[in-house]
Amino acid sequence: MKQTTAVLLARRPQGTKVAEALSLGPIDLPELTPGTALVRNQYMSVDPSTRGRMDPGEKQYTTNFEIGGPLDGSAIGIVVESASDLLPVGATVRHRLGWREYAVVDDRTATLCDLAKAPAVSWLSAMGQTGFTAYAGLLPVGRLTAGESVFVTGAGGAVGSMAGQFARLLGASTVVGSAGGAEKCAWLKDECGFDEVIDYRTADVRAALGAAFPEGIDLFFDNVGGWQMVHGLHNMRIHGRISMCGAVSNFGTTDQPSLAELIETVLRRVTIQGFIVRDFEELRPEFEERVSGWLARGELVDRATVFEGIENAGAGLEGLLNGANLGKALIRLSD
Repeated sequence: MKQTTAVLLARRPQGTKVAEALSLGPIDLPELTPGTALVRNQYMSVDPSTRGRMDPGEKQYTTNFEIGGPLDGSAIGIVVESASDLLPVGATVRHRLGWREYAVVDDRTATLCDLAKAPAVSWLSAMGQTGFTAYAGLLPVGRLTAGESVFVTGAGGAVGSMAGQFARLLGASTVVGSAGGAEKCAWLKDECGFDEVIDYRTADVRAALGAAFPEGIDLFFDNVGGWQMVHGLHNMRIHGRISMCGAVSNFGTTDQPSLAELIETVLRRVTIQGFIVRDFEELRPEFEERVSGWLARGELVDRATVFEGIENAGAGLEGLLNGANLGKALIRLSD
């Protein structure tokens, strides 16, 4: 039986202190059977949802990690052995068995990545679930139309930076983001084309939103929740919409706003819709064609913060949860 090194959940973490709750260890790799292939992982995705899955209990849309068991998540790699006609040796594939150096993948769930359309890293970022989440939150969920105003929280992260850029490319009249720190704010405004970026660590966010959106926010793409969501609520246009993508502010804090603030949804007749991106798979071909075109024409900035080696996986996740990344957070596992 072959084995590979994987990231294991040693114990349940507290707050954002996740690195100390992880360990490295061997796991068995199954033998190849028809329709499967052995992949040497090159990069694996680091996502906020990984932290939620480290807690006890079940989520509605996925499973949580077991103590002593391996983590998983999106990864991209090279096929090195194959028992599948669909996954030839040398092909680049995206799959869900990251957080380990090698994986045996099934050709029913692995995706061939066309490197002529986008480089390998982009298939985990702009062309991957990151970009697809932003696309779904803006269009089928947020119903964005040209000329509307858009506010994005967590704009310096993977989904947020894509959501703001996509909104601009889709014709939004004003795109404003919130991010933590001068470096992120400058990057979003100077390179990603946001009209304004609010540093939530230093600014009066509610007042800054009032100045940026004097007529209110049409579409609020929220990755953060908490007090930033409340500030957005107080600046919504009548009949505005909120796409609820995530709530990373829930990790590591008990300072949550009162539910009484939701009265703003009544006063402003706001529609809030949460979403899970897998509900929109029929849009993926349209999404990939559109985004690959933006990348090819240089209209889209696709930046990643890369941590080196599987031994730094915990540090990468902890850094993500504390806002250390610009754009997509990745772990490089091999060349």
